[in-house]
Amino acid sequence: MSTTLFWFRNDLRLHDQRALKQAIEHAQAHQQALLLVYVHEPVQDAPTAWGFRRMSAHRRRFVADTLQDLQNALVALGQRLILLHGPVAQVLPACARLVQADTVFCEDIAAPEEEAQVQALINAGLTVKSLWQSSLIEPNALPFEAENMPQVFTEFRQRIESARLQPLAPLPAPTQLPSPPSEPSSAWASLPGWTEDAFTQLQAHTEDNAQEDAHARSNFPYTQTAYRGGETSALAHLQSYLTPPWPDRYKQTRNALQGQHTSSHWSPWLATGAVSARRIWADLHAYEQTHGNNDGTYWLWFELLWRDNFRMLHLQHGPQLYAARGLSNLPKPSHFPKDFARWCNGQTGEPIVDAGMRELAATGFTSNRMRQIVASFLVHDLSCDWRAGAAWFESQLVDFDVCSNQGNWLYVSGRGTDPRVGRRFNPTKQTQDHDPQGRYQKVWLAR
Repeated sequence: MSTTLFWFRNDLRLHDQRALKQAIEHAQAHQQALLLVYVHEPVQDAPTAWGFRRMSAHRRRFVADTLQDLQNALVALGQRLILLHGPVAQVLPACARLVQADTVFCEDIAAPEEEAQVQALINAGLTVKSLWQSSLIEPNALPFEAENMPQVFTEFRQRIESARLQPLAPLPAPTQLPSPPSEPSSAWASLPGWTEDAFTQLQAHTEDNAQEDAHARSNFPYTQTAYRGGETSALAHLQSYLTPPWPDRYKQTRNALQGQHTSSHWSPWLATGAVSARRIWADLHAYEQTHGNNDGTYWLWFELLWRDNFRMLHLQHGPQLYAARGLSNLPKPSHFPKDFARWCNGQTGEPIVDAGMRELAATGFTSNRMRQIVASFLVHDLSCDWRAGAAWFESQLVDFDVCSNQGNWLYVSGRGTDPRVGRRFNPTKQTQDHDPQGRYQKVWLAR
């Protein structure tokens, strides 16, 4: 019996899964089994060019919990998730041969490495059917072609709102799935990158995780059940936050440096795809229908559109977003490794910056305002390479998202589409505005 192969990427959920729906329909139409796969690439465990591991214990733990939650949901539907460890270009073609699959279904991700993975599968002789599903607005629904997209976010947002564009309604989670292939254990044992205890191995690398007391002080304590990785916690948190008065206060509280209800904290689950942007919008719109709309609820939509903007920029500019100069004509950035190390370790001597960097290292999370402050300090005060900062955020953040991370670092460094040359955040003013009594600094500098 031949098989339809679905490859989970940054869409680790069952609700609003149009790519998975496409795979299910293909399997049913051809009376095929359905194999569900996730690949953990060794490059995630390797050191970066900047000298640190690409995927820290924080992000590894959050992803591992997300995968375990997905596995539990699949088992309840009579399916299972196969976790492979190895280069996608090697382990997926081998897996496809084992189960007699010639077509791979997956989500479309418009970032260079992710596109190279798909091309490698095509080069290996597989047919790849990728489907865009990570944004609020579909690229083909925009009131302009991707290559002619407005370069400034304000115009991007205004043209979408003027056209009265609305996201597609989110799909419900499937209630049944085609059966998995029935290969014997001995067949799986011969597959490169597969082990019986793959989930245990992935979680085993989290033993050097930050201590529990740090997470008790964290803005996003992902070791606690309510903040754990996975669709279950994501949907529960979505409903918890969409309760008065939190959405109504969002615009006033979003720049706070600490507090678990000052921001939506949807980003970690969005980053892994445990919740979809369209599901968030549908539930937010339902909240507005019941409780009324206001500046707070509008600003949540506004931030989701920023996320869309960074995705569409990848469709427009692609690899250029990863070049040293970015989209600018500025000279290549300078870099000072010792200053960069002090920044990573929270030892710059600038209290507000050091507090933010220590929170990030201890918990894998820090507020959006703090990210802007520390990123600006690295680029504009220490004159270090913005790409090193982007790589450190990729390593540390539990909510790392390739498009948003790259877009935000380009924005702060003045090498993106923003008409201003750079976005320097004065540490003294930021402290006065956001931590005048030093409460945040006391939490992270006193230890």
